[in-house]
Amino acid sequence: IEMECRVLSVQSHVVRGYVGNKSATFPLQVLGFEVDSINSVQFSNHTGYAHWKGQVLTADELNVLYEGIKLNNVNHYDYVLTGYTRDTSFLETVVDIVQELKRLNPKLVYVCDPVMGDQGSMYVPENILPVYRDKVVAVADILTPNQFEAELLTGRKISTEKDALEVMDLLHQMGPDMVVLTSTDLISPHGDQFLVALGSQKMVRADGTTSTQKIRMEMPKVDAVFVGTGDLFAAMLLAWTHHHPKDLKAACEKTVSVLHHVIKRTITYANKMAGPGKRPSPAQLELRMVQSKKDIEYPAIVVEAIVL
Repeated sequence: IEMECRVLSVQSHVVRGYVGNKSATFPLQVLGFEVDSINSVQFSNHTGYAHWKGQVLTADELNVLYEGIKLNNVNHYDYVLTGYTRDTSFLETVVDIVQELKRLNPKLVYVCDPVMGDQGSMYVPENILPVYRDKVVAVADILTPNQFEAELLTGRKISTEKDALEVMDLLHQMGPDMVVLTSTDLISPHGDQFLVALGSQKMVRADGTTSTQKIRMEMPKVDAVFVGTGDLFAAMLLAWTHHHPKDLKAACEKTVSVLHHVIKRTITYANKMAGPGKRPSPAQLELRMVQSKKDIEYPAIVVEAIVL
């Protein structure tokens, strides 16, 4: 019998568009994962639109859902995936659930995108930082912060690549064996049209000693605001590290390449819909996820990771 690989994904849900669970579920299913989703919010659409309406799941309601899963004895997972959360008690409940799931399956891998802000400003309440820093990071196995979030978690500023590598090492010490800085302000040797991302994986050798693999990637920038790309990134990193557990370079190349193809398809479509000289609307910029099914399954590698 084919062994199934099951993911518990606790993220936002939108009726229309792609963000949170909508951004993560389809790509993971396409790649053969069973995905159990808990929707931390249910909104009509993402909050970048002029209007949005919906409901928010409380920590108690999260507990009730988990309780149901547990009573039926189907709380057995290989992965947990979490993203954007605004509420401290909700996040603390997630930590409790992850700890219990890890007791049931010590091999469980927790992939955490510690969404707090970008470009120097926080878009979640400030009291969520200590929960991530002191509780969540300790139980995470794979962490995908951007530069600003990594700085918040470690209390260290990043100005150079050396700083960034040191910050990743500090994050390893706090818990996760894999850290990917999904975007940085570091200058690319190829010029300012490229975005620099960095990754670091700590591995234990057969003799018990540890080694760390570090990589750098450069991705062409796209002049548009996409929503849901971070959620897609974390989901694809989960999938491709599952297929390449000891090869950070391969996992990151495939992850970033999937994103490249999805974004390229999206911007091409959005510009066509908007018409010449007009900026596409949030609705036109929704990720072309279903149309990218083949790229998700078999991504042509367009970004090479450099081993540092």
